[in-house]
Amino acid sequence: MTKQRVLVTGAAGYIGSILVPELLANGYAVTALDRFDRGDTVLVLNCAHPDFAVVKGDVRDEALITALVAKHDIFVPLAALVGAPLCKSDPLNAQTTNSDAVRMLASKLSKNQRIIYPTTNSGYGVGEKGQFCTEETPLKPISLYGTSKVEAERAILDSGNGVTFRLATVFGMAPRMRIDLLVNDFTWRAVTDRAVVIFEGHFKRNYIHIRDIARAFLHGLEHYQTMTGQAYNVGLSDANLSKLELCERIKQHVPAFTYLEAPIGEDPDKRDYIVSNAKLEATGFSTAWSLDRGIAELLVGYRMLRNSVYGNV
Repeated sequence: MTKQRVLVTGAAGYIGSILVPELLANGYAVTALDRFDRGDTVLVLNCAHPDFAVVKGDVRDEALITALVAKHDIFVPLAALVGAPLCKSDPLNAQTTNSDAVRMLASKLSKNQRIIYPTTNSGYGVGEKGQFCTEETPLKPISLYGTSKVEAERAILDSGNGVTFRLATVFGMAPRMRIDLLVNDFTWRAVTDRAVVIFEGHFKRNYIHIRDIARAFLHGLEHYQTMTGQAYNVGLSDANLSKLELCERIKQHVPAFTYLEAPIGEDPDKRDYIVSNAKLEATGFSTAWSLDRGIAELLVGYRMLRNSVYGNV
């Protein structure tokens, strides 16, 4: 039986460094497209796998994408400038990579090809107090990051030929680590500084472990026929937490951790919402990584990390 060929763009990023080996382990042939401009080795252990290939290039190169589309069955566009601060600092590259390149890719796919696209539940912006954001909730992004990802998702859903996952705030260890994400960041501060000052600690988010994201992608491929053309929230249903509640959970693992809410000042990231993940759960998906399990994993991993290069900004 011929193996399904998957093109993963941005494959050397945070999610890609976990997803690529999972795809290979589950019988897919994987091509990793990335600029590899960091010169790191996050995918190096996959090089021994006979079904792993590497292409160094840019997702905005239309000739390259056209050639690759003809050779693959499944597409996972991870390449993006991720996070509001990074997109604000480089708006042109954010728009052309996060939105324009994904829309270009989607326009080239046939009905026999499949696309699994990770967007973000930051598209919900500021939710209504006490009301869960579902896939039917109007999207009201409040940053270029959110807007560009929502534009790309709309193009995929309008094509009728793709599954989109609105990811909660991701946490967990990965070969290409990011410490700037909220759970990762607060846990890092608990370990290194033993303290953090919080602005607007009542703001709520939903969270999801990076390995559960990989599991969600595989679930989407396995159930593609019944899930295609739809968006799904992907998060931990028991982890719609405020920043203060998150700190309390971390303190249970690091008792010496002190956190204070600043009486003045504000968080430049105004996202504040709670999310329902019931739609994805109704398809048979369930998470394997709890918030506490992920924090414990981070505490082990942070014994090896002693610098601050693992961020996006």
